[in-house]
Amino acid sequence: MSAAIKLSSPATREFWEIPVLFEDAHLLALDKPAGLLTAAEAEVPAEVVAGIPAVERPNLMKLLHAAIAAGKPWAVERQLTYLNNEHSLDGDTSGVILLTKNKAAHIALADMFSCDKPLRKYLALVRGTLIEPAFEVNARIGAHAVRPGVMRVDKDQGKVAKTKITLLENFTRAGYAWVQCEPVTDRQHQIRVHLGQVDLPIVADELYGGKKLWLSRLKSDYRLKPGREERPLLGRVALHSEEIKLPHPLTGEPLTITAPLPKDLKVALKYLRLHAV
Repeated sequence: MSAAIKLSSPATREFWEIPVLFEDAHLLALDKPAGLLTAAEAEVPAEVVAGIPAVERPNLMKLLHAAIAAGKPWAVERQLTYLNNEHSLDGDTSGVILLTKNKAAHIALADMFSCDKPLRKYLALVRGTLIEPAFEVNARIGAHAVRPGVMRVDKDQGKVAKTKITLLENFTRAGYAWVQCEPVTDRQHQIRVHLGQVDLPIVADELYGGKKLWLSRLKSDYRLKPGREERPLLGRVALHSEEIKLPHPLTGEPLTITAPLPKDLKVALKYLRLHAV
């Protein structure tokens, strides 16, 4: 079968070749690029998505379903008539997303994702440095009272939420850290809210206190050529879905699916290691 799923958005004139990370008769795992929504209702107001209203941003599931209906070659060769996402990734989050190809797999996988076990691992670049090598954040999460699409810690009305956080690397001179996050529960914007709650906002996550990463603030001898405008090293939420690990929902066989680090995060880490360790 094809090594990549080809999608295009006539509305925005964008094109994607999305790598397939795992596939069998029941499951399809894709390496979602940053910038594609998976659930429009989980997104936030226009001012936090680079001026593009959420309703106008390309949606992965809508594009997949449209391609199946149109009989695109990759869908025809798989004889696909059904495709469902069992979890969502925020628009700016890259990495593993797991889809089901039939209702039996959908029902079994839905049960797994609701069992409050750490099935997924994420990587995040945060503002701040960690002293403890590992810790947990237990803080209830609920919808913001006056900001639609925004979540917050709400100890009275919020739902139970727990995230395990492990330090991978400190960039002490610049005040950044590279961390791994394991959400035990599955709440909207959980990792973003929990990291913000402990004063470790994710880079470029302006909704929860994060700011973009600029090379000029890392490199002491930085010089911009005349007439040029500096672009951020990282201008999207620095969150990557690294791994999903679970028993196969129908066969019970152990299954681990991983997504490589995208180029923008590799570049950010490269410059942090050069100028901020």
